[in-house]
Amino acid sequence: MASRIERAHAKKLKDGVLKPDPGQDAALKALARLEKDLGRRGLFGGVPEVRGVYLYGPPGRGKSMLMDLFFAQVQEPRKKRAHFHAFLSRVHGLIRSWREGDRRARKTTFNQWKGDDPIGPVAALIASEARLLCFDELQVTDIADALILGRLFQALFEHKVVLAVTSNRRPQDLYLNGVNRELFVPFIDLIEARCERVEVAGSRDWRIDALASAPAWYDSTDADGRAGFDALWQRLRGDEPEAEAALDVLGREIRLPRTVGGMARATFADLCQRALGPNDYLALADRFHTLFLEDVPVLRPDDHAAARRLVTLIDALYEARTRLVVLAAAPAERLYPEGQETFEFGRTVSRLKEMTGKGWLAATGSPPSPTMNDPKLQGRD
Repeated sequence: MASRIERAHAKKLKDGVLKPDPGQDAALKALARLEKDLGRRGLFGGVPEVRGVYLYGPPGRGKSMLMDLFFAQVQEPRKKRAHFHAFLSRVHGLIRSWREGDRRARKTTFNQWKGDDPIGPVAALIASEARLLCFDELQVTDIADALILGRLFQALFEHKVVLAVTSNRRPQDLYLNGVNRELFVPFIDLIEARCERVEVAGSRDWRIDALASAPAWYDSTDADGRAGFDALWQRLRGDEPEAEAALDVLGREIRLPRTVGGMARATFADLCQRALGPNDYLALADRFHTLFLEDVPVLRPDDHAAARRLVTLIDALYEARTRLVVLAAAPAERLYPEGQETFEFGRTVSRLKEMTGKGWLAATGSPPSPTMNDPKLQGRD
């Protein structure tokens, strides 16, 4: 008998909402197995241990779409879904609450108060909220995250928490070449022991198909241009809800209010009219594979600081092979016609044209992570 996710998937195929993709078959089967396992009960009505699922593969192959279907159909009542970075942000907040809280504050949040180690209380709280945790875009780039994940997930698994995860990377490639990576290896071992690993690597990148069929540069002064920009965002977003994302950059938090998985939508004011610099843009480029940049104005000669930030932002996105969709008040060559950054901006014009052209998509299947040592990104504020 077909599972709920298999029936829902079959209906979407029949209705033409989805197209057949053999590259997704193994993932669908694994999620159907997980759905059924979650519905089983152990001896004497207890809760059995259930092996989770770890889906990995290049962007755009349907991992998040399958996770959408699974989360909507699975009948586990205690379930939560989050982007992995949002989950980690909450974990760090809970750790701070434990360390900084007095007895009363700890009791209020965690229903316990003894001890100095926050990992046990944090894991117990998370496990009390959800038996099933569904994460999108699992990746680890920060040493602070790497150091706590093994202990945290060991504690979660002891509470019989089950994971369903998507990632662009195989477990053994997480935090590759990271500082003190040997301390992170126990987390990889846990994931491999507790999750069925399934590669989702079909030949078609569905996001690229959608982007290739639409313009990547829209005129913000025209109602049709703005409508087309919004429609493309909605098409790529699908049924996934938007969520706020927080990037931790050298101890500062950069918030982006509109994100969906590996896609972000931000205004020019958000990114170029605030005191942001190379490290912020590198973090953004590392975190998101697609950026919708809206409301880019025509800059005046004295807007040199904003022009310089746009140069730095585009350099970071270019080196990371990020996919870019722009809503602007003019073509790229007319965005900054004169001013002290005009010479530098010439390279940005060239890169904007390349990045919003059709040829760019063919070269962005699996973008490399940018490096903090890239000389193009040094020395700018």
